[in-house]
Amino acid sequence: MSEGFLLGPWLMRWHGFLLVIGIAAGALLSALQARRRGFDTEIIYDLFLPVLIWGTVGARLWHILTPPLSSVQLGLTRWYYLTHPLDALAFWVGGFGIPGALIGGSLALLIFARQQQLQFWDLTDLLAPGLALAQAIGRLGDYFNQELYGLPSNLPWAIFIQPANRLIGYESIEFYHPLFIYEAALNLANMFLLLWLSYKFTDRFKPGSLFLAYLVVYSVIRFSLEFLRLDIALVNGFNINQVFFAILFVCAGIGLYLRYRPVQKL
Repeated sequence: MSEGFLLGPWLMRWHGFLLVIGIAAGALLSALQARRRGFDTEIIYDLFLPVLIWGTVGARLWHILTPPLSSVQLGLTRWYYLTHPLDALAFWVGGFGIPGALIGGSLALLIFARQQQLQFWDLTDLLAPGLALAQAIGRLGDYFNQELYGLPSNLPWAIFIQPANRLIGYESIEFYHPLFIYEAALNLANMFLLLWLSYKFTDRFKPGSLFLAYLVVYSVIRFSLEFLRLDIALVNGFNINQVFFAILFVCAGIGLYLRYRPVQKL
């Protein structure tokens, strides 16, 4: 399987290329959402860089603090990074964690909103469908890295995993659930759902409701798919990603309920 293609003298890896395409497509969709809602589209491009940088930092930190089994088997544990801090900068070794990206990106957006005297929740609503689209496209890059696959499977759509990319204990098993395809398809469905909600209920949505809806749906997606995932991140015996998204689902659900709960008249 080809790792990438030559772009002049440089090798552009497919995984990185699809991540860039996903981010660009998400930014464009967010800009279109901003224009439709009467915002200056320059806002999206201004916040793009800080959200991307801090989202990347958060994602890397999450991976370092909660390394998956594949990293642990290579000796890339939390203790390893504490004793080799410069290796944390080697983004091409190990990986990233979506929970950290959500935390880091949200903090950057909050700081940006305060600096520009804008409403944080309004900005999150503009970004929500684009975020789902970026995740859908970016996940396809895992096919080329063979990083995100699920349990062994004999289903017709199961994918072959190269021996070098199989976890210890699974060396003799060839075919697995294409977990990245499942997540990409569900993220794309989430994007269409959010777009439909934003058009159908424009006048009824309170600021932040669309983003909270994104969090609810994405939490269900990730929590459910973790049952099929082999390369999980364990903290004290718990799948920390599954725990994170369970908590996020509850928090986002409560946020939506509080926005729309019936007001009791005294």
